[in-house]
Amino acid sequence: MTIEEMKQRKRELNQMIADRSGIPLSTVQKVFAGATASPRRETIEALESVLEKDKNVVYGDPVTSDCMVCETSAAYNAHAEDGNSNETGNRLYTLEDYLRLPDDQRVELIDGVFYDMAAPTTIHQSIAGFLHKKLLDFVMENKGPCFFMSPVDVQLDCDDKTVVQPDVLVVCDRTKYKNGRVFGAPDLVIEVLSPSTRRKDMQLKMYKYAGAGVREYWMVDPEKKLIVQYDLEHLEIPAIYNFQSVIPVLIWGGACRIDLGEMDETIGFLWEL
Repeated sequence: MTIEEMKQRKRELNQMIADRSGIPLSTVQKVFAGATASPRRETIEALESVLEKDKNVVYGDPVTSDCMVCETSAAYNAHAEDGNSNETGNRLYTLEDYLRLPDDQRVELIDGVFYDMAAPTTIHQSIAGFLHKKLLDFVMENKGPCFFMSPVDVQLDCDDKTVVQPDVLVVCDRTKYKNGRVFGAPDLVIEVLSPSTRRKDMQLKMYKYAGAGVREYWMVDPEKKLIVQYDLEHLEIPAIYNFQSVIPVLIWGGACRIDLGEMDETIGFLWEL
């Protein structure tokens, strides 16, 4: 391995640690370079949890059944022996593999590839909880057929290669709930972005939701206090709302409108902390 290759490997490892810990890459680099003399306790604990958990894992090695999820960004470089592989020769995993994972292993399966899911933050959970409640209140008031569950596995493509867990979802066809999972596309999906899932939610899952037939998709950015709303059913240009806006729910023709200012008033103190 050349010096340049070793430098590149170091950059990859730093990025992996940043993704898994939720700590910005620049902060990770400063801590390990000694540029930050006294890192915050929360930063140290987050880095420690990643390094302690994976101290026996050699990244880049073939993935074994004992460590099926080793990296967030595109975890599995294991070579398939059963012919179930993609064009690069990497193994593709299935629902059966997903169900064999330990209960405390939070992952999503997308097109046969596992993606690690970092534990949600307090802000993340508070936003998801607020939106879930407002949507549920509307359904209960109007006695509609739609239902909500979170977390719940969603076999998005009705196959055994993709299982996702949206932060918030609305399903209005009750026949899609089978064997404890949603089978097919929800009507509305909301994802709350985090440093470790931003790229996946904005690119990969956006593409998957659109292709599977999700009618409406929201991406909530807590850092910028914005919501991007996609009308996938009518292929409209996405709308952008700040946390002082009133956002209409498109699958219900705007009959349900959520006052984001109320959310900001209720949980806005979390940003100050």
